[in-house]
Amino acid sequence: MWPTWKPSSGPSKTDPTAPFLRLSIQCVTDAELVERTRAGEADAFGELVDRHRSAVYRAALAALGSPADAEDAAQEAFLTAYRRLDGFRGEATFKTWLLTITWHQAINQRRRATRWLRQIVPARRDPEGDPIEPDVASPDRSPEAQAGDHELRRSIAAEIRALPPKLRDALLLAQAGEYTYEEIAAMLTVPLGTIKWRVSEARRVVKQRLRERGFTHVG
Repeated sequence: MWPTWKPSSGPSKTDPTAPFLRLSIQCVTDAELVERTRAGEADAFGELVDRHRSAVYRAALAALGSPADAEDAAQEAFLTAYRRLDGFRGEATFKTWLLTITWHQAINQRRRATRWLRQIVPARRDPEGDPIEPDVASPDRSPEAQAGDHELRRSIAAEIRALPPKLRDALLLAQAGEYTYEEIAAMLTVPLGTIKWRVSEARRVVKQRLRERGFTHVG
């Protein structure tokens, strides 16, 4: 996805203590890793990257739609977090703070981009609901059914793109399956209740529009 974080050189691959150092660093909390990074420990921030790279990438992908753009935004978010680490006060978790940086970075990149959402984040179970898409992965489905499934997916993508940005962003983050609603609220800097309403309303609107397209079995 993107290169392993290496702010400075760590233990040599031939160092016999390296496996033990790795095990030791995996057993500490994010807060401890932040303090170790501030103290100059080379591998501490790399462990934070390893822990949160998936969540950061998916947040960027939800905002940008393009995997390549998401990788760029994620890398930049980690760099920004590293540079701003002295300003992290622990009022939120490190993950929430990092995801907020990621979202702002991705939104800034989105504003500069000439394309937006050319690909949709695959639907996954959101924190408090079912995915909009049905389970259509069975290999036993007929060619006709598979063609219908493909058309449904295209229609879902189109209807999500057509949502107002506030509803669309909340839904995509929820559908990514990586975040609690509390984390989404922090990323979008809106109250928790507002996020829950936006996700619910987005799902309602998409399902209604799909039914209007003739997909009466959805929802």
